[in-house]
Amino acid sequence: MAMRLSRRVVPVAALMALSLAGGAHAAAPPQGYQTDAAFARSYAGGGVQSVSATTERVSCYGPEVLYLVGLDPTKGYPDGGGTACTGATTGESVGPYSSQDRTNRSLVVKEHSESDLHVDPTDASHVVGVSKWVVNAEGYNHLTGFFESFDGGLTWPAQGHVPGYEGWTDNSDPVAAFDPWGNLYTVVLPYMFDYDASGRHRFLSPAVNPALPRSGLGIAVRPKGATSADTWLTAHGNRLDLIATTPFEGANVFDKQWIAIDTNPRSAHRGRVYVAWAIGGDDDSLRIYSSHADARPDGTHTDWTGPRLALRQAPGFGDNGAIPRVAPDGTVWLATTTFSRAGAPFTISVTSSRNGGVTWSPRRIALRGQRVDGYENTTFRSAFGLAFAVGPRKTGGSYPLYIAYEDATASGTGLFARASFDGGRHWRRPVRIDDDRGPGEALQPNLAVSPRGTVSVAFYDRRLPCPGRASVEAARAGLQLDPRQPFGRQDYCVNTAVQFYRPSLRPVGRNVRLSAHTWDPQLSSPRPACICSAGGFIGDYFGVDSAGGFTYAASVTTANVAGENPGFHQQQLVSKIRTP
Repeated sequence: MAMRLSRRVVPVAALMALSLAGGAHAAAPPQGYQTDAAFARSYAGGGVQSVSATTERVSCYGPEVLYLVGLDPTKGYPDGGGTACTGATTGESVGPYSSQDRTNRSLVVKEHSESDLHVDPTDASHVVGVSKWVVNAEGYNHLTGFFESFDGGLTWPAQGHVPGYEGWTDNSDPVAAFDPWGNLYTVVLPYMFDYDASGRHRFLSPAVNPALPRSGLGIAVRPKGATSADTWLTAHGNRLDLIATTPFEGANVFDKQWIAIDTNPRSAHRGRVYVAWAIGGDDDSLRIYSSHADARPDGTHTDWTGPRLALRQAPGFGDNGAIPRVAPDGTVWLATTTFSRAGAPFTISVTSSRNGGVTWSPRRIALRGQRVDGYENTTFRSAFGLAFAVGPRKTGGSYPLYIAYEDATASGTGLFARASFDGGRHWRRPVRIDDDRGPGEALQPNLAVSPRGTVSVAFYDRRLPCPGRASVEAARAGLQLDPRQPFGRQDYCVNTAVQFYRPSLRPVGRNVRLSAHTWDPQLSSPRPACICSAGGFIGDYFGVDSAGGFTYAASVTTANVAGENPGFHQQQLVSKIRTP
């Protein structure tokens, strides 16, 4: 993300006065409540398979800005700071890189948070995830990396940082999508900063690699059949494949890009790649722009169109987190969140394009009154709290639209879902997703819809207390290394969960646990603002996809179950469950 912008700002009271019933829904989950013991057993009962994907290889790269400072184990960083690489096992280049203006030592990638994950539409056994690839958590020093499976998620032999954009300090907010021919498009947000003596970030610093733009939106394509870590297409027209750079429209900050690709055989725009993002000078001035290009079977594409404003907005209000999704008829839908001064709720709205992203319809409100007040007990920051998907089969003449979102409740942050079956004109009453009665929060929902229309909502769940002192599970979670010593604490440790629904949003069973072992979000947590700030990070979203009869989720874990993660770093846990 663009570091100067906050993730959580909210609309003024004028929006609240117009609100529909949005926050603090009191209704019970339609599937009924579930005991903690039943949820804990649901991992085995649901036939879930999971693997710590990013511990299977050692990845390294030489960052543009070298930052080695770390925090010691007493602060929850058992392996803190930057660590020199003594041998990558990924086969990737560890430097020097043509885009850099200096050569720094290669460092080991330690943390892997904020992910996206997709199943190849041409081969259901081919699954690729992307995430932040962090060499120094305390300095928030990272690129985008990938992890790739060719056997349906059982093993992840291909990994490494995504090459081409090493010349920027960070490249952030990784997201990806497959085109119809099995080429994976990844869009990254490269930006510059360096550090002052206290470790604070000097955002967009002119001292870092001055020949490059201060920030931008970049594309890297992993062509179908690639096997080596460095096999990516990052050039277009004999130059780096940048969609846009700053300054842009007088503003210097990009934020939260998303991508979608039309893979529908009957669509007039099959193969079109859509990217949407926000641009502004501060939160209240953020506006949503989009650009598109047409993919080709060999992994190349046409020129990117000039960025177009997708949604008009009144002065003093900002839009961010625009998520594009493509319906089977080629209509592009886009959901976004509106906000303004702190202290009042968010508004979620949608727009659409029926001519391949050339023009966009006026916004339609999906929800007013969304309130996210942050999370209890821990220090990792709150996220966007919005997911969006389009169903593959018409209901009542329209393709279903689904949103899942965080909202404040009397017991903390909870999750809700709504659906529209008439193109966003009307939205069904919200349904509660998380099904626990206790104080444990649920957060960061993500949505996927299977080819048969089954809706999957994956999320982080905090209902299970942290393991007790002196237990095997507490040692696996590393709780003895957390300065807060959270043994037995509620609403603190984290698991991953999923809830399935029929296309009508009728639940299928109850929440299923996707992580076999509870983990501590405070350990090795990246510091987005500064090493001197206690605010941590587990990502603002995580990946989920549903295809080939299975649903996959790529989420964070810091657990060390069998010696695979002795530093209790943030790793990507890929979970697989049969889609009902």
